[in-house]
Amino acid sequence: MYLNYLIVGMSIIILPQNMDVLAKQWQTNLAGVAVVISAVGLGRVFVSLVSGVLSDRLGRRLFILLGGLLSIAFFLGELLCHSLTFALFFAIIGGIGGAFLDSGTYPALMELFPGHKTIANVTLKAFVSIGQFTLPLLISFIVAQRLWYGWSFILCIAVLVVVVLFLTLFAQFPTTGHSTKVKEQAAKTIPVESQKSGNIWIDGLLFAVFGYTADGVFLLVSIWITKYGQEVVGMNDVSSRALVSYYSVGSISCVLLTIWLSHRGVKDIQFLITYMGISFISLLLLYLFPTPIISTLMAFIVGFSAAGGVMQIGITVMGTFFPNKKGTATGIITTASAIAGFTVNLVAGALATNLANVILFDVGLALIGFISASLITMRYHHIFNHQPKQTSDVLTVKHS
Repeated sequence: MYLNYLIVGMSIIILPQNMDVLAKQWQTNLAGVAVVISAVGLGRVFVSLVSGVLSDRLGRRLFILLGGLLSIAFFLGELLCHSLTFALFFAIIGGIGGAFLDSGTYPALMELFPGHKTIANVTLKAFVSIGQFTLPLLISFIVAQRLWYGWSFILCIAVLVVVVLFLTLFAQFPTTGHSTKVKEQAAKTIPVESQKSGNIWIDGLLFAVFGYTADGVFLLVSIWITKYGQEVVGMNDVSSRALVSYYSVGSISCVLLTIWLSHRGVKDIQFLITYMGISFISLLLLYLFPTPIISTLMAFIVGFSAAGGVMQIGITVMGTFFPNKKGTATGIITTASAIAGFTVNLVAGALATNLANVILFDVGLALIGFISASLITMRYHHIFNHQPKQTSDVLTVKHS
């Protein structure tokens, strides 16, 4: 499952990294390729919530396998098609595949590792980051050696084929059964807060707002930080591009720190409100003090707090609110984040005549995200505090 998300990281940037050659192959221009890239997000919006609900009913294996197969179709289709229409079709297929992977993988990891849910899910972010870091190096090598651009696509397809075969033949996935033996074992090893759950309307709305803002915050920074450095801060081309590197280093650093702190007993809910608060403060400082030193430091801190796995932590916390509907919980947050992928870019584009306003918009999103995280924290303590120690999340491991 982690290898799947290594490829997910590559899939996010494989089309932008090959824009020129794909534009010629699809008989379009760079604007057409940009539309295809956006269509991936459209595919996610279509099915994220439905696939999450069905994942709770039909099992995790099915959706992880479907996600892998559709991702293979995405890479193969984009590589071989020669028209914009088919490129759009396979982009939507890729988005659906990504939604299926999310709806199966996040709940499966929470169920496979009930004592280390945050670590299990945040590690996905690490593999996505590794994929995003590795692919440009691979493409640079391909270009330098004057090889066929499609080898990067073939590598992704090969890894996905191996993963799908392994998951089909060997993997075991938990289901929401009630085996007495597993209950007894879980009772000895898995402490949890309570068997209570949240309100789908109140808490579902709060987590949807959180998912929207959390995705919007890091998306805007990752897209606009270089231009902001050039036009507002007055940095040169090399220094402004380096801001993205500091941002990425911050992201990976946060993943490692979160794993370390989780092993030492820090709770998921503490990460959630802390990281969103840091995001708000760092973006506000970036807007108020547009100097090279502050921008460099804040790029790292925003990457740390906003792109270091806070979305995965949010999914994990929502899984605690809805222990029997983890797929649905995942679907709610990923649907909200997919919608953010469209709408925040539209707003940012309208504000782009003054890039300081884009960062100010991001500050507003971070503030809303911090407020939603604060309300989620209040709801968490209201629901789960002062409850007797019990066990939940009890699962049986069956062959699906």
